[in-house]
Amino acid sequence: MGRWRPPTPASSPYITPAGFAALQEELDGIWLRRRDVVKALSAAAAEGDRSENAEYIYRKKELGGLDRRIRFLQKRIPSLNVVKESPAGDAVYFGAYVTICDDAGNTHTYRIVGPDETDAKTAAISIDSPVAKALLKKRVDDDVQVRIGDKTSTVSIVSIRYAVSE
Repeated sequence: MGRWRPPTPASSPYITPAGFAALQEELDGIWLRRRDVVKALSAAAAEGDRSENAEYIYRKKELGGLDRRIRFLQKRIPSLNVVKESPAGDAVYFGAYVTICDDAGNTHTYRIVGPDETDAKTAAISIDSPVAKALLKKRVDDDVQVRIGDKTSTVSIVSIRYAVSE
């Protein structure tokens, strides 16, 4: 039996200026790291028998991972649309900081960003996520049905704001 999986749906091409700069910085850093790994790989290869050389095997795998990430970033970065302007109005759109209140009375603040810059620590959620899709185009005091998997919950939008500048 094969390991075939259907292709993943394409993610949204939107990104904030800060997220775009972070991806560019990551790509530059990976190129520098790759240079060091290649040096270490050639030193390990010079030691002799490669079949039992743990350093060589480790560096080869590390180089493969770096090359994979470089290929991904080189294809992804040109296809991104940097969203520089905040929308006018009081509805939820890309880049919004949205504070919601759930059924239990707990409040959560999320920022809607592109899929390449999501971060659980800063509560930055992808515009492709079920929560963000449910919140898009809604306004303050709207009740929103959010469906994640089998569970459906109702949240209320408490506030919406946009960053002044990035």
